[in-house]
Amino acid sequence: MDAGADRWEAHAGWWQHGFTAGADAEYTEQILPLAADALAGAADVLDVGTGEGQIARLALASGAGRVVGVDPTVAQIVEAAQRGGGPRYARAEAAALPFAAAAFDAVVACLVFEHIKAVDEAVAEVARVLRPGGRFAFFLNHPLLQTPSSGWIDDHVLDPPEQYWRIGPYLVEDVTLEEVEKDVFIPFVHRPLSRYVNAMADHGLVLRRMEEPAPPPGFLARAPEYPGAASIPRLLVLLAEKEEGRSRPSVHS
Repeated sequence: MDAGADRWEAHAGWWQHGFTAGADAEYTEQILPLAADALAGAADVLDVGTGEGQIARLALASGAGRVVGVDPTVAQIVEAAQRGGGPRYARAEAAALPFAAAAFDAVVACLVFEHIKAVDEAVAEVARVLRPGGRFAFFLNHPLLQTPSSGWIDDHVLDPPEQYWRIGPYLVEDVTLEEVEKDVFIPFVHRPLSRYVNAMADHGLVLRRMEEPAPPPGFLARAPEYPGAASIPRLLVLLAEKEEGRSRPSVHS
């Protein structure tokens, strides 16, 4: 996570207390089960942007023989090591992974790339460290929801009133500093979905499956002000496979 690294260092506790150890319904009811399915059968797993290590620990508990988590934030790596569970951890940027080529048969990145500015370099590194036939489990906050100026609209001009989700300038890449909690500002990088899919294709990561799950019951129970939330996905999961042979050249080269 290279966007606003100092902010992530200062606010690591916000993430640790709010989204791990069962504190967040979307993780416990949706993200962790989907990650377990995506990583099932993998032997050597790399967790990019591991944070305090909950996905890395899950991978090991799901049967992987070797799991490594990397994160650029010292506070997260220290917490991950303290929580233990078996994975090994290293401080590293996604765009400069300190591993040999073809070192892993699975890479997972969970809600990480929306905080990475060097997206092409990071995708290239994922492809480099994956073995041919290896899998990439790519979890994103849904780009439609991350579009700047998007949000719930309660339209009381209409009769009867309507509630809907307004989509901002979806095709424009943009960095937004979002106040996720009082006095906690975190940078988010918005990109359209095609930007990610094409970057993967450029580096031989072929999309095999895409999931847009509905928000889980635990989230909906805490969001009674959003009656339409059940029909709007908050999560996007891309499951890709590393092609045999050389990566395809970028059309932007």
